[in-house]
Amino acid sequence: MKFAKYHGLGNDYIVINPSDCTNNLSAGQIYLICHRNYGLGADGILLGPFDDHQADAMVRIFNPDGSEAEKSGNGLRIFARHLWEQGIVKKDEMTVKTAGGIAHCRKDKVSGLISVDMGTITFHSDEIPAAGPPREIIEEEIMVEGKPMTISAAGIGNPHCVILKKEISEAETRALGPKLEAHALFPRRTNVQFLKPLDRSNIQIEIWERGAGYTLASGSSSAAAAAVAHRLGFCGPDMTVHMPGGKLTIHIDPDHRVALKGPVTRIAEGYLHPELFDQKLPDRIQPKK
Repeated sequence: MKFAKYHGLGNDYIVINPSDCTNNLSAGQIYLICHRNYGLGADGILLGPFDDHQADAMVRIFNPDGSEAEKSGNGLRIFARHLWEQGIVKKDEMTVKTAGGIAHCRKDKVSGLISVDMGTITFHSDEIPAAGPPREIIEEEIMVEGKPMTISAAGIGNPHCVILKKEISEAETRALGPKLEAHALFPRRTNVQFLKPLDRSNIQIEIWERGAGYTLASGSSSAAAAAVAHRLGFCGPDMTVHMPGGKLTIHIDPDHRVALKGPVTRIAEGYLHPELFDQKLPDRIQPKK
């Protein structure tokens, strides 16, 4: 099975063309491929391109646990670069369909940076989705293991939970991320961002991704956190999002459409050996049900 691997600020994805798969990838196979000790290692798999009459191409995005994600900002930028490099799309702008909607990707020939129009941010519970009566979820208090926590929620084709903090850390993100991801407020689980505003043009975030865990960077998380920072009045419509893996720039239109721009790095290409899928993993390494 042929693959190509890229990363966007340390958020790494494996691209697999469906024509190179004899069967659909199972959740178990995805788990093995993404495992950093028993497989190739990645934050997710981009399966595509598929033909689509609404866009230049379609991609399916899978988390390491085998679940399917609606959208990924870094994944889209990676997938766009792959399509350009393979000559599948020859124009400098393209549309890519995901389960979370159609995104517009473009490359800057001078800087080499790739930008994605992520779509329109919503804070409304029905659209995120989030449980409870219809409302915008801005600085709402929830209980996490018996303790109150103030969160804002946003959707941009996938769900996000943003927690405003004076200080943020990897340790806290790893400790609270799984609990917030599976909180009853979010029927489809959620991505989690801990947000620290730095000034009117800069924010810092730590990220726990649904189905992936702690990650160094995330495009959709950057978009959601930036939108919350803008909505709460901490930042203007243009800002830089600082993550452990690097920086993305964000622009928010008056109609709440969000665009992001950043680098993509090609890591490797090759073939996955069939022996990868014949492994019997130790019980403690088995994927969670």
